[in-house]
Amino acid sequence: MKRILIIDDEEQIRSLLRMTLERAGYEVEDAPDGGIGLQLHRKNPADLIITDILMPEKEGIETIIELRRKYPDLKIIAISGGGRLKTPEIFLTMAEKFGVNRSLVKPVNRDDLLAAVKELIGE
Repeated sequence: MKRILIIDDEEQIRSLLRMTLERAGYEVEDAPDGGIGLQLHRKNPADLIITDILMPEKEGIETIIELRRKYPDLKIIAISGGGRLKTPEIFLTMAEKFGVNRSLVKPVNRDDLLAAVKELIGE
């Protein structure tokens, strides 16, 4: 069973993504920020990481840079609602420059999410 790690500071988003992915047959773990997400990934590596961009503590771009440096082949999806500015495209374009495989605007469309996950890791 393929394993996915969700990193997002919003508990509702983590819960919704977790439910969607578990129903699709994936094993899912989640973290409220990049620091905890990196610790979880080191202990039990995921096949795919889905990370928010704007988070307190260790934010998404910093997390993506560290993941790419340590795990260059890891599949990563960036998600963002754009924060107070409501301009997720700016943050997602930045994430793409740092090597994410896909980017999705929040609220994440269920079908788009599942299509991206299936394309990147199968099952």
